[in-house]
Amino acid sequence: GSFGKCPDSPSATADADASDVQSVDSSLSRRGTGTSKKDTVCQICESSGESLVSCEGECCSVFHLECLGLKSMPEEKFICTECKNGEHTCFSCKLPGKDVKRCSVNACGKFYHEACVRKFATALFESRGFRCPQHCCTACSMDKDIHKASKGRMVRCFRCPIAYHSGDGCIAAGSLFVSSHILICSNHSKRNHSSSAVNVGFCFVCARGLVVQDHSDPLFSSYAYKSHYLLNESNRAELMKLPMIPPPSSASKKKCEKGGKLLCCESCPASFHPECLNIEMPEGCWNCNDCKAGKKLRYKQIVWVKLGNYRWWPAEICNPRSVPLNIQGLKHDIGDFPVFFFGSHDYYWVHQGRVFPYVEGDKSFAEGQTSINKTFKKALEEAAKRFQELKAQRESKEALEIERNSRKPPPYKHIKSNKVIGKVQIQVADLSEIPRCNCKPSDENPCGLESECLNRMLQYECHPQVCPAGERCQNQCFTKRLYPDAEIIKTDRRGWGLRTKRSIKKGEFVNEYVGELIDEEECRLRIKRAHENRVTNFYMLTVTKVINYYVFFNRKCWWLKLGGMCWGEAAFPVWGSPS
Repeated sequence: GSFGKCPDSPSATADADASDVQSVDSSLSRRGTGTSKKDTVCQICESSGESLVSCEGECCSVFHLECLGLKSMPEEKFICTECKNGEHTCFSCKLPGKDVKRCSVNACGKFYHEACVRKFATALFESRGFRCPQHCCTACSMDKDIHKASKGRMVRCFRCPIAYHSGDGCIAAGSLFVSSHILICSNHSKRNHSSSAVNVGFCFVCARGLVVQDHSDPLFSSYAYKSHYLLNESNRAELMKLPMIPPPSSASKKKCEKGGKLLCCESCPASFHPECLNIEMPEGCWNCNDCKAGKKLRYKQIVWVKLGNYRWWPAEICNPRSVPLNIQGLKHDIGDFPVFFFGSHDYYWVHQGRVFPYVEGDKSFAEGQTSINKTFKKALEEAAKRFQELKAQRESKEALEIERNSRKPPPYKHIKSNKVIGKVQIQVADLSEIPRCNCKPSDENPCGLESECLNRMLQYECHPQVCPAGERCQNQCFTKRLYPDAEIIKTDRRGWGLRTKRSIKKGEFVNEYVGELIDEEECRLRIKRAHENRVTNFYMLTVTKVINYYVFFNRKCWWLKLGGMCWGEAAFPVWGSPS
């Protein structure tokens, strides 16, 4: 309806429509919190409390005695039904079966179908299995902060493979804590789609100037498979009366002449011209790119809120534990979160369907509208100021983190030999194919730097079972891992490097490249994940199929012979050369 004659501001006593107050009493501040780091929430009733018994099988679950129908603690060790039968339920799709696999983290106990867990970018696959998504922060992963994502204390969703770092910076607004380290995330809101989103009447791209993701992004290209509904010309004209809607620019008019319809997200207020997204109008329901990717609003985020019959109003999302007690006591559901309205300084509970993020420049965007009263003008000024304060806090925190991280190299797992991943096969070359030198054990320095060793001149390493010099051979540094002492250093402009603690002679063995030997399938998967996470600091060494074992000799590696194509870093020695 028209917003021209609306009251000055929304408040906690606003006459909101029914969707604003339909909820159950599930105040976060009044739920019990556990003190143990162990999972202390009953698998059946989703509550903490006393009289909990732990399953001593693989699932690591706990249960209330009364939920199991028991009156006292069992005298023998307790094993749940799933662990007894060996048919665990997939934590993602919730379907049982014997083909599920357990997360490799000892204390986790979550089981997944391999196809299910591979759908999550936060899952980490290793040679011994996989680490499930509950050991990686979903928010940090969404922000492409890969190194930070798997570090620190996590709070985990009890119902699905979602986890966040503890603290307001990562946890999705609308999540409900059931203990100090377990929550039910906002994905489990009970609201249905028909009562969720209240969409804006303008295009987020051409009217508001937002930049959407690259059209080549796989997430973006899948728009056509999600849901939408349309605003016809008459409905759009009515919605254009909102004060937040700018007068149509020449660009937006041009778009309207191409159909005049907006593609509206069913889960949040976002609206777009299909032309601005460079897509055809899809059929059925549709979700925007952010909603499809699972992007969530967070605490201490400045947003625009639509409450009842009031205009879109700037507000800040608050942690439920930081708002007044009377606000905490208002009815709300999982997925709802309190907001603090600027200007009026009121609070209210809302959900993601009535909120969209405030961006820099929105103050000027809104000031150009009609019916700007004093309260709304004050709200715009307070919102812009608070937005800059939070931005400065984030930048300061990031600068401190960058400075702290610059004191030591990026984290890595130190290995001494190659790790085989996937279907790569390593075969030891036949001894008859190993080149043999003419050195003798009686020589002064057999196979040494100044010797006339044929293998050394060709930059091959002698094999301990073939070399005539036997144990006196000095050309087996690669095999014996005889490396000169070195130290990791920070350079002025080239990042981290390696420096030896002594001079290296020409032709002297320095070190070897050691890494993972991966097959084509794993290579494609890693490149895909690196692209999705914007990781560019990596390289891969390719060993093609059209070779024989002499190629490996030319690379000073007598023992390595691969079946099929190998991708990744292989163990090739590095030899000193004059600078």
